[in-house]
Amino acid sequence: MKNKEFHSLIQKKVLVLDGATGTELQKAGLPHGACPELWVLENPDKFIAIQKKYLEAGSDAVYTCSFGANRLKLKEFGASAKAIEINTRLAQISRKAAGKKKLVIGDIGPTGSFVEPFGDLVFDEAVKIFREQAQGLLKGGVDLFVIETMMDIQEARAALIAVKELCDLPVIVSMTYTEQGQTLTGTPPETALVTLQSLGASAVGCNCSVGPQAMLSLVMAMKPFATVPLLAKPNAGLPKLVNGKTVFDMGPDEFASFGPQLVKAGVNIIGGCCGTNPEYIGKLKDSLKGLKPVKPLLSSISALSSQRRTIFISEGQPLKIIGERINPTGKKTLQEELKAGIFKEVRRFAVEQKQKGADILDVNAGMPGIDEKSTLFSVVRLLSHVSDLPLCVDSSKPEAIEAALRIYPGRALINSISGEKEKLQKLLPIAAKYGAMFILLPLGDNNIPETAEGRTEYVKKIMLEAGKYGFTEKDVVLDGLVMTVSANQQAARETLKMVEWGAHNGFNTVLGLSNVSFGLPERKWVNSAFLAMAVSRGLTFAIANPDSAELMSVKFASDVLTVRDKGCRLYIGKFQVSSESAMSPEKQGAQIISTVEHIYNSVLHGDKDHVCGYVEKALGEGISSQKIIDDHLISAINKVGELFDKREYFLPQLIMSAEAMKAAFDYLEPHLKKNEKEGKAEKKHKIILATVKGDIHDIGKNIVVLMLKNYGFEVIDLGKDVDADAVIQALKKSNAGIVGLSALMTTTMTQMKTIIDKCRKAGFKKSKYIIGGAVVTQDYADEIGADGYAPDSVEAVRLVQKLTK
Repeated sequence: MKNKEFHSLIQKKVLVLDGATGTELQKAGLPHGACPELWVLENPDKFIAIQKKYLEAGSDAVYTCSFGANRLKLKEFGASAKAIEINTRLAQISRKAAGKKKLVIGDIGPTGSFVEPFGDLVFDEAVKIFREQAQGLLKGGVDLFVIETMMDIQEARAALIAVKELCDLPVIVSMTYTEQGQTLTGTPPETALVTLQSLGASAVGCNCSVGPQAMLSLVMAMKPFATVPLLAKPNAGLPKLVNGKTVFDMGPDEFASFGPQLVKAGVNIIGGCCGTNPEYIGKLKDSLKGLKPVKPLLSSISALSSQRRTIFISEGQPLKIIGERINPTGKKTLQEELKAGIFKEVRRFAVEQKQKGADILDVNAGMPGIDEKSTLFSVVRLLSHVSDLPLCVDSSKPEAIEAALRIYPGRALINSISGEKEKLQKLLPIAAKYGAMFILLPLGDNNIPETAEGRTEYVKKIMLEAGKYGFTEKDVVLDGLVMTVSANQQAARETLKMVEWGAHNGFNTVLGLSNVSFGLPERKWVNSAFLAMAVSRGLTFAIANPDSAELMSVKFASDVLTVRDKGCRLYIGKFQVSSESAMSPEKQGAQIISTVEHIYNSVLHGDKDHVCGYVEKALGEGISSQKIIDDHLISAINKVGELFDKREYFLPQLIMSAEAMKAAFDYLEPHLKKNEKEGKAEKKHKIILATVKGDIHDIGKNIVVLMLKNYGFEVIDLGKDVDADAVIQALKKSNAGIVGLSALMTTTMTQMKTIIDKCRKAGFKKSKYIIGGAVVTQDYADEIGADGYAPDSVEAVRLVQKLTK
């Protein structure tokens, strides 16, 4: 199936998908703890019978049973070397069930590992893993692909790139969100949408984790910004334990009643996830009779995204500032650090520019004596989790730009593409492949037009070429070309004409302000006046130093005068804060950050590269290791927990901070052992942690391990796929006071009760049993007799602290 066929089909009807697979396989005889994919290969007729029931109930398409058929997950069952073959056979089985009249969708699920820059799995290795799986599914005859239940936008990007580099079949990408409305790694639905649709997803949506009511809100958040069809595959409510089995609290009729609401909200592709079965799909199909799909509202959109944030760009908004400071030109310290592979200044500039009001960060690593491609890649990788501001990738080298765009977990802005023949030929395909917006520089080979009229001719030529790759004016930011007035006093007038022309012709516009005043004294006044004039002509972006108080003040004033700042709210907010926080120069000069404050900030901002240096310095200043831990490390990680509670920090920031704290602990360990010998250290409480039998997902459990260790607990990590006997043996050896159990799947969560019951029966009644995991709730913990439930690692620490007091 080609993309055109897919979109034609979606415009005519709401595509109804199948429902849950795992629970239906269990009903058909899948043993607990067995690999579903391998079991289906051994029992193809049973799976074909399940899929035929879905098709008879009204499904237009079925998913292959290949959710966990990637090399990393198959490794748990000794089958990683056969990933391609396994996927081929699984696709063939679904084709046999569906025949030629129904669609077979190749199902690709997560690897179970976090992908860089947020985890240890190298990005291109993740792409290879997904490509293997897609190769097998393609060979087996799938009509299109779905990448589903993704909690990490970077892993979703890796899978999407893998499929698109392999073939041109349609690809649906579906993320999974918490009830708070973000993925576990902090990506809101509209941000995931912008990133994935720009990268080439044929449709974007959400599945699992929540029921149809919560999913309706997610769809409504995405629809206004969608250029592609939307998918929804909700759970049948929330799970609970009934007679030793996991069931969901929403019946088929109630589930189906949300179908029309989801379609009217903008869903074009619909089905069911956990807790649903053919009856649910049949009722859902009936509820949609007579309903027609709502087409995407947009064909293109001006928007930039990071992992956690999107900037939507439209007429009448306040001027956006692209912070220019991450550029080695004229910065000796930054130059020396980049040469040495150190990024302390990069981190500082990123944090400071956001604090000063930058909306986007320009990132430039061009200087003699370094590998620009490698350096730019490393800087972008760091900034992806240090800052939530979208990035503007600034380089004259196409290979450096591509390396940066490939690793960047969002939609970036390229600075820049001109009418130079080589740049057009090399950069337009790169921008199109990675879905980036780009700054259009209206000049050509050895020709910089002095007049606005000459520049507009280049704009038309460049857009003619860009249009061949699907770019529209919404994807472009037009550079007005700022030339210095000290050399040509007419230059500013021509630039302003260009800005006005661009604004009137549907373009976003940008200026690099500082060029205008080159060679003049007191340049800040020329820059600020020029900015005000440009804003009045419709300027969208300014590349500038947000640390300039004069320039930023003029920016806020200009937004008021051009009615971009409705009700003068931003202007009033800025100057109220400025006046309240104003200090005398003497007080400002006295603000010296102490060594222990550096330790605190390193943990708070997840700077594991420098925290040990500050710890060493603090020890040298005579501060005891226990004081460093109690007063500064614990204090910092507690603050991280507060920010996590407020949804200001998400899983990547939590992990970074925990790793920075671990690095500090590891450095202090020899000093702590010395205290133990001298009898000065407190006795540690012991905790056993395990992912239950049949479940091979341990990301969440591993984070809890890290956090508990940071709080001084002795953790006995039994790993994943752990049965009751292993837990009992660990209790006998350690006499641990607490056992923590994790499960990610509804098909394995029942093992929690089994383990708890067996442990208590074996005599460990005094031990406390706590549970957690994506599918687990407080109600479920109460039902199985657990002593506590924690929804995340921060709450897990608090629960353990409470139970050990």
